[in-house]
Amino acid sequence: MSTKKVTRLDVRFPSGDADCAAWLHLPAGVSSPPVVVMGHGLGATRDMRLDAYGERFAQAGIAALSFTYRHFGDSGGSPRQLLSIKRQLADWDAALAHVQTRTDVDPTRVAVWGSSFGGGHAITVASRHPELRAAVAQCPFTDGLASARALGPRGTAKVLPSVARDVFAAARGRAPVTIPLAAAPGELALMNAPDALDGYLALVPDGGTFVNEVAARVAPTITTYRPGKAARRVKPPILFCITNHDTVTPAAQTLAYAKTAPRGEIKEYDAGHFDIYLGDAFEDVVADQVEFLTRHLRKA
Repeated sequence: MSTKKVTRLDVRFPSGDADCAAWLHLPAGVSSPPVVVMGHGLGATRDMRLDAYGERFAQAGIAALSFTYRHFGDSGGSPRQLLSIKRQLADWDAALAHVQTRTDVDPTRVAVWGSSFGGGHAITVASRHPELRAAVAQCPFTDGLASARALGPRGTAKVLPSVARDVFAAARGRAPVTIPLAAAPGELALMNAPDALDGYLALVPDGGTFVNEVAARVAPTITTYRPGKAARRVKPPILFCITNHDTVTPAAQTLAYAKTAPRGEIKEYDAGHFDIYLGDAFEDVVADQVEFLTRHLRKA
């Protein structure tokens, strides 16, 4: 692996009625490097280990723009902690538009990279942008119904009263009614698998911007979001990094969707949904991703 020096820039770019905060990791001394646009999972912010991936990509000669969605972290957007699939996909488009305006990257060699819920977005975005050179979907959310089954009927039932109150609050112009993103098993949350709460918190740095709550109104839209269905329409090469012990985004469903991508490549890891960001699992997956991106982002 190359160990080029890396420069990290603080970046903001407009999206809709606000802006997104981002980091741009640049390989020092490389003229017009290719660039990968990176987005995270449910309610997660870019300081939850996206910088670790971005730095590795930049060390390999690939610039990396990692952004936080509107309404979260230090990005703009009001109300706070509002998760809108439509708005998040618009943030991806805005990030891609932003890299097209930059003079320090090559706008003809662009990839997308998403993890968890952002991995589902990466599939959707890649299906809409055939001009991309590559895409990476890491432990991707591919099917809301499959993830709802993982949460279980009791977990789903616990969420519904909060959803009703939040929809009422939105209609009255009031502050959102929020629920935890992650909690212990049996507790109210979007994710309450045994490894969910500790897994999320393990990614949060000291002084991080993550807030463990989200507007409850998003829950029904997550259940009906099935980005895995778009895999068959993805024209660029796409790498699926699947964790075989995934309690949040069931691996079997993800694998079935991944096999429909015309130019799909699949890597499987003996790890859980949150293990992939740290330790040996991180080293394994980032090495595979560097190889894949280097191969598909090289100059023609």
